[in-house]
Amino acid sequence: MSRKLWLGGLLGLGIPAVALAAEGAVALEYRFLTFMVFGAIIMLTMFVTYVASKKVHSASDFYTAGGGISGLQNGWAIAGDYLSAASFLGIAGLISLYGYDGFMYSVGWLVAYITVLLVIAEPCRNIGKYTLSDILAYRNDPKKTRIVGALSVITVSTFYLTAQMVGGGVLVKTLIGIDYEISVMAVGVLMLAYVLFGGMVATTYVQIIKAILLVAASIILVMMVWAPYGFSLPGFLEAVVGDAKVQAQVAKLLGDSAGNMTAAELGQRFLEPGLYLKDPLDQLSLGMALVFGTAGLPHILMRFFTVPNAQEARKSVVWAMAIIGGFYVLTIFLGMGAAIHVGSADIALIDKGGNMAAPLLAQFLGGGADSMLGNFMLAFVAAVAFATIVAVVAGLVLASASAMAHDLYVGVIRGEHATSEEQVRAARISTVIVGAIAIVIGIAAKGQNVAHLVALAFAVAASANLPCVLLTLYWKRCNTGGIIAGMLIGTTAAISLVLVSPNMTYPLKVKADAAKMIAEAPEKRAGLEAKLADATLSEQARGTTTKALAKLDKDVIKAEEDLVKYANETTSLVGLEKPLIELKNPGLISIPLGFLAVVLGSLLYGRDRRAEEKWTELYVRQNTGIGASKAQAH
Repeated sequence: MSRKLWLGGLLGLGIPAVALAAEGAVALEYRFLTFMVFGAIIMLTMFVTYVASKKVHSASDFYTAGGGISGLQNGWAIAGDYLSAASFLGIAGLISLYGYDGFMYSVGWLVAYITVLLVIAEPCRNIGKYTLSDILAYRNDPKKTRIVGALSVITVSTFYLTAQMVGGGVLVKTLIGIDYEISVMAVGVLMLAYVLFGGMVATTYVQIIKAILLVAASIILVMMVWAPYGFSLPGFLEAVVGDAKVQAQVAKLLGDSAGNMTAAELGQRFLEPGLYLKDPLDQLSLGMALVFGTAGLPHILMRFFTVPNAQEARKSVVWAMAIIGGFYVLTIFLGMGAAIHVGSADIALIDKGGNMAAPLLAQFLGGGADSMLGNFMLAFVAAVAFATIVAVVAGLVLASASAMAHDLYVGVIRGEHATSEEQVRAARISTVIVGAIAIVIGIAAKGQNVAHLVALAFAVAASANLPCVLLTLYWKRCNTGGIIAGMLIGTTAAISLVLVSPNMTYPLKVKADAAKMIAEAPEKRAGLEAKLADATLSEQARGTTTKALAKLDKDVIKAEEDLVKYANETTSLVGLEKPLIELKNPGLISIPLGFLAVVLGSLLYGRDRRAEEKWTELYVRQNTGIGASKAQAH
């Protein structure tokens, strides 16, 4: 997997289509363990959904759990909504391959919640009712802002959903051996059950369960990794620096420049920046997208409407930051533990992007690939990763269904005149529509590079949603014209820039890389066969070399397939032979454009009496919460 793909894949907090592509991660004789663990977690979440379904009686119950979720519960639910498979599998994988740089993604995601805590959580709880568009419609033209707001939510959720559905399908196929299409349908059916019957109540508790399982699994693995070093951080890091496999990985990454470095210097380099993130502008653009995009994600914003008051909203963000931050610290030990116990070479043999680092570490700590406990631990970790995907998908579907039912149907078509029963019915119908579309798109995207879709989700959230929410809350001159301009221009800029970025597939480059792979394969094969012929080679090294040889055969087959697939193609989806911009995420350009569009749109729109008259009311309500409970009850 290329670094360009990984930047996009991680950014979407999901697994790219090509991830986890290896077959046989769980030996056939131990597949029953995987079925058992997956089945146990699914049964637990379905029981929770059954109980929750009895508590859903109104639109408020369906969309926001009646505002009855506590700050602590919501904090765990936010963590469950946010800690997707990329946080668990992806970050640990990057750290196992690139050391310090892998952890930098965690920092970007965690800092995002400082923005949420300081400027988003309390005002959203005091102003909104169910959705992002409720905030925008408070002091602007309700119908116009609901239309553009709902379209933005559906756009972001669709991009994000596709990546999660593909990732879930590939994960299940890899670990259990079920066909990809059936795997995607399984993810879709589970997600539909959570949302359709239990609404926000079930979705919240499923996310809490998933977050607890994720943190518990990580703590267990970290204890097992750290215990041999007396729980001493210096001792553990010394082991990482002195590990021959880590030193070999750094030497491979540095290439010729590693020739003059000692083994100790190579190991130390693993704990320093620059092995993965090398372009400062790319890092800045990525950081902006992570921080601002998170604050504009519709399924995260919806969580602040589930608590009874602004104080609980703030408390939920503090709890979420503590849980997410603590989890990301654990990923250091997971990633580096995988690097020294499993080895970067073996991790990359299963998946070039390192996605299987944590499951393989669990398997090793349990006794290895041939042990019952090892495969049970791998199955448990994989099942938790699967639960993360389903929980995130459920949140996204609920956000999309809310936009369709509450904003478009009730707000625009019915003009706010719909009974509670009609609203719940519309929400459930919308859920089925969104779920069916997600399943169809997930199946259609089989084998596709979906990295650009997750990059699009964050780019649109950062460039359109956040500028509009932030300025309508804090700038008196903001009005309907600014919101419409910001939504349209921010979304258009983000999508356009991603379509001309390195995230897209460029046939000429694909064919050049494929031809290079095929040309270099004979020499690589000869080297590996010569190594196998060495009678003094250890059993472990022989096994690794055999895997490398098998992987080389797969890479050659894939390269040949690419040459055939793109034989008559020379340009990308939008007709380019190479990227117009080198930024993998367009945040550095599209985010300022989104803010500028809101400002200029507001200034050029002329006088907006509603925006002016509602400003004082909005200012008082967002800072005091006066009137929020009454509106929520209504």
